Amino acid sequence: MILQALTAYYEQLLRLGKLAAPGWDSNFKVSFALRINDSGQLLDLIDYRQMIPKGKKEVLSPAEIPVPAHVKRSSGVAANFLCDNSTYILGADDKGKPDRAIQCFEACAALHHKILDGVDVPAAKAVLNFFDSWNPAEAQNHPLLTERWKELTGNANLIFEYEAPDGNHERLTDDFAIKAAWQNHYSDSDPDATTVQCLVTGKEAPLALIHPSIKGVMGAQSSGAALVSFNAPSYCSYGHEQGANAPISEYAAFAYTTALNTLIADKDHCKILGDMTVVCWTENASASAASFGMAGMFGIPENSGVKDDDLIHALEQLSRGKEINWKGDTLLPGQHFYVLGLAPNAARISVRFFLRDTLGGFAEHLQQHFDALEIVKPSFDDRNVLSVWSLARETVNPNERTPSPSPQLAGDLLRAVLTGGRYPATLLNGVSIRIRAEHNVTRGRAAILKAYYLRNKQNNQTLIPKEVLTVNLNENSNYMPYVLGRIFSVLEAIQNSANPTINTTIKDRYFNSACATPAMVFPTLINLAQKHLNKLSPALETTYNKQLTELFSKIDKNYPARMTLPEQGAFQIGYYHQTQKRFTKKNEEE
Repeated sequence: MILQALTAYYEQLLRLGKLAAPGWDSNFKVSFALRINDSGQLLDLIDYRQMIPKGKKEVLSPAEIPVPAHVKRSSGVAANFLCDNSTYILGADDKGKPDRAIQCFEACAALHHKILDGVDVPAAKAVLNFFDSWNPAEAQNHPLLTERWKELTGNANLIFEYEAPDGNHERLTDDFAIKAAWQNHYSDSDPDATTVQCLVTGKEAPLALIHPSIKGVMGAQSSGAALVSFNAPSYCSYGHEQGANAPISEYAAFAYTTALNTLIADKDHCKILGDMTVVCWTENASASAASFGMAGMFGIPENSGVKDDDLIHALEQLSRGKEINWKGDTLLPGQHFYVLGLAPNAARISVRFFLRDTLGGFAEHLQQHFDALEIVKPSFDDRNVLSVWSLARETVNPNERTPSPSPQLAGDLLRAVLTGGRYPATLLNGVSIRIRAEHNVTRGRAAILKAYYLRNKQNNQTLIPKEVLTVNLNENSNYMPYVLGRIFSVLEAIQNSANPTINTTIKDRYFNSACATPAMVFPTLINLAQKHLNKLSPALETTYNKQLTELFSKIDKNYPARMTLPEQGAFQIGYYHQTQKRFTKKNEEE
């Protein structure tokens, strides 16, 4: 399913003219060009690199141009056409292996002769003359190469340029006759190649024994990693070798890897979540739809010109089956939308999840998620939408040097959001641990508690009464844990009013025990409150006494000896609601 969706995406990009045809690598990194004349003589070394911004500074980066498709190398010698590194193009020895460098150069020369022999154009003859006349032993001493030798041998890719007698020049990759010769070579099936029925396309086609690499996955090898590979006997079955264990054609292997590499390279289609690389796309290859999907999952980027309210409105419309306008494009609710989560695993890539839905279905699940999260927020918090990443961060100690949530949690949370499924238990556990450690119920943590208990039902019943799983304070609720949380907030306010400069508050000393074992703590808290009330003005004392009297009238004075985890969640929500009510009233008075 994944490979089929990626292949279909590649074909759609091909129809739109956004990708090169099969047999070509789009946007390949090239550092230098060797400019040659009719006789194959090296006339000049052209530096293709440019300064591009990277963070707060600029770095020298290769140009990205289309070149003939590259082979996937392991330990053997395998040359590429018109574009390769200095070992193959120049016979340069940078690893102390002169014999191997010669083998690489000779393999490259043989490949070019195989493809270009009989191509009657000056540019083709020029590159053949270059390989026939070039002496690898003298390469380092060439006056045009000596000064740049370290750069040339430092993983730089080279291509050829041809200069005609009239002074005009062109890249050999742009020459029509040479391109046609390469395409014929690429399309010609090896008579000895194994033909299979492709699992992706369903067509009979030559088998891809080794699939091209996927580059850019967070944490994977920089040279690329494999999504499909069989390189050990334990992975093989029925005597098959390598790709024969899952027969995929060369075309499909090229198509899906090209599509995936294109998605990963595009920040509008790719985001990093923990150790996971997340890509998304639509069947019609709409960049606006992908941008909308990323905004829904990870929040709206800064300086994008789009506001949270725009996103919320768009989600509401799509979830109702109505088309929307997003960044100038029309998005249809019936468009198929795909999300793929990838994680590194040595030289391979593992799939964390793969989700397929319509844009309307995706919007509906996101809308449900945001509705479940909605809760009163502090005045200083201007966020209308809490992203998946911000929720996952609520489970992490903010004082860590590199605070990062569990990769498994991040993936499970995103899957739950996009499918409308149950939130992972690790989310609740993580938030509960942080509340106990910090004695602090933030907006994000309160929202998580509310959403978790709303969605994660047992026997179709919420573990906490829905009456307290509200956006704002429910002053009519008599649910004991919820009211106790409210009372604790009032007791905290009384102490702060009596001792505004106190270093250690009742929240620091008693919050966890009040939440878990109220019967042991609340009598002590009430006694402390009476002492604090005596320090207040009569008017303020009367106000607080009135609040406490009203709250205590809602519950039985027999405090629970121990509260369950859901009851503790209700306590924390009650505390948060009451605290926000208190601060809201204070801000209004000011």
